[in-house]
Amino acid sequence: MPDPSTYRPAPGTVPDAPGVYRFRDPTGRVIYVGKAKSLRSRLNSYFADPWSLHVRTQQMVTTAASVDWITVGTEVEALQQEYTWIKEYDPRFNVKYRDDKSYPYLAVTLDEEYPRLQVMRGAKRRGVRYFGPYSHAWAIRETLDLLLRVFPARTCSAGVFKRAGQIGRPCLLGYIGKCSAPCVGRVGAGEHRAIVEDFCDFMAGSTDTMVRRLEREMQAASAELEFERAARLRDDLAALRRAMEKQAVVFGDGTDADVVAFAEDPLEAAVQVFHVRGGRIRGQRGWVVEKTEDLSTEDLVHHFCTQVYGAETGESDVPRELLVPALPLDAEALTDWLAQHRGSRVTMRVPQRGDKKALMDTVAQNAAQALAQHKLRRAGDLTTRSKALDEISEALGMGQAPLRIECYDVSQIQGTDVVASMVVFEDGLPRKSEYRRFAVRGASDDLSALSEVLRRRFTRYLEAAAEIGEGPVVDPETGKPRKFAYPPQLVVVDGGEPQVNAAAAVLADLGITEVALCGLAKRLEEVWLPGDAFPVILPRASEGLYLLQRVRDEAHRFAITYHRQRRSKRMTTSALDAVPGLGEARRKALLARFGSVKRLAAAEPAEIATVPGIGPRTAAAIIAALRPPREQQPEAQAGQIRPSQGESAGEQPADGSP
Repeated sequence: MPDPSTYRPAPGTVPDAPGVYRFRDPTGRVIYVGKAKSLRSRLNSYFADPWSLHVRTQQMVTTAASVDWITVGTEVEALQQEYTWIKEYDPRFNVKYRDDKSYPYLAVTLDEEYPRLQVMRGAKRRGVRYFGPYSHAWAIRETLDLLLRVFPARTCSAGVFKRAGQIGRPCLLGYIGKCSAPCVGRVGAGEHRAIVEDFCDFMAGSTDTMVRRLEREMQAASAELEFERAARLRDDLAALRRAMEKQAVVFGDGTDADVVAFAEDPLEAAVQVFHVRGGRIRGQRGWVVEKTEDLSTEDLVHHFCTQVYGAETGESDVPRELLVPALPLDAEALTDWLAQHRGSRVTMRVPQRGDKKALMDTVAQNAAQALAQHKLRRAGDLTTRSKALDEISEALGMGQAPLRIECYDVSQIQGTDVVASMVVFEDGLPRKSEYRRFAVRGASDDLSALSEVLRRRFTRYLEAAAEIGEGPVVDPETGKPRKFAYPPQLVVVDGGEPQVNAAAAVLADLGITEVALCGLAKRLEEVWLPGDAFPVILPRASEGLYLLQRVRDEAHRFAITYHRQRRSKRMTTSALDAVPGLGEARRKALLARFGSVKRLAAAEPAEIATVPGIGPRTAAAIIAALRPPREQQPEAQAGQIRPSQGESAGEQPADGSP
């Protein structure tokens, strides 16, 4: 591994000032750009012990051959320079926001003599005003079809527009009143642009103004006995109101904000944004981000703001208010930088309660669903799964692809309620009917618990193999596979070198040699093999690594769910275990009646005795077990001498005298 100390700046040469830095590879290409409030502090962190760095950061500093920097006056200038360099160099190790799909926009080509309304995708361009994004193109077309009645602007392509002008006859929309037909001179360029500007005002949120104007015109036409024109204006009003109903009102105060939420795992993060303008949700957009370094939610917010709002796409893209799940460390500088792009003040905050917090929760749910769908698309692709299995087989030196993978994980809290899980993936997909969970007794730590579980599982496998011999592994009576009869091609344990060696010792003791074994360590996502002094490092974008992580995470989820169930059951019933004559059925009946042990303890004995199977004697025993002794003592009768302060009844004096 290359040594970063070979190009580490000499002590004292890095200034303690805000700035932007670049890491370059041996060819001089920029591979990473970053900014810092203190260049000295930030750059020193890269040249610490490489093994203490995030795996992606470690890969970056060992790939680089030099680092340089520039100082700036303020953090806002550092943000601007960082954005400029990222766009200029496109560094391979920087976080990149990529759309999880191509979102359509409603675009108005204001740079043309006769502006056109159309659906657009892809990169934005100057001179075009955009509304959205929308989830589906049909949503734009439905809205546009309603509004063309009120704003009959041009929607045809340049070729259709030119041809109509040559033959002197408009298209169908011109005949049915959904286009003002500037192609044949029914309106001039100025009048057509006025129609387009009214449309833009309506889409930007000036809905009430437009509705009031049409109402006044309708009433004036009616007063002048122009009933046909009044009827047409009435229908236009109805069309406007139907278009407004398609945009949900979420804030009654006319808020202009972008609501941002994240859902993340160790490798990727999904981002969802709801664009709220004039109190209405005007659009939604999403990205999937590959984590190229150890990123917190605050870091994700920083990268989101600089990359999404940094492009020169017009002031309307930067909202007046930005609602985020966490404030980055440079929030003040970031809002100043955003304010420069918007041309007016921008606020950034974390909603704590009310409608904005509720909308933030909704956006977070959308982000979680987007991340799940992204993973499912990746896992559901047969070609991708085959590639992942082949990569695992090659990395572990297996002769064939592991069609059945079993993963084991242990869950406990300081040696209590020790449980373990076994999850099964066949052909790269979870086989939940084959999942197993284990209650472990007598284990002192994770290693002993893992050894016990593997010994139990593979002992059962050897017994089943000896029982069926050459017979079928499917039980002829039930038609289902015999339990533990299928051997895996690969066993994965959640952990590093110690866990792998403990599992290898169990398999060797049982004489099982045909099953491959590896461990996946969480911190650096390293793959450990038994007996190896160094781990196997799979590429960051490896489909094999992604599958191993998915298997490991599923085993962890299954184990911790079982652990919580056992812990909850123990905590709710432990106080009743010591009551004589109170079995499991009676305990369940009591908890079903009172809801919790706390309510049961507060109940009167007569009320407890009404539960079927519980008599007065058992009710008294329950009260004695659940209430402290002081609560059960009757109040002292009037005239009785109470124990003095600091001395309870029955206690002897401190000097030991009777």
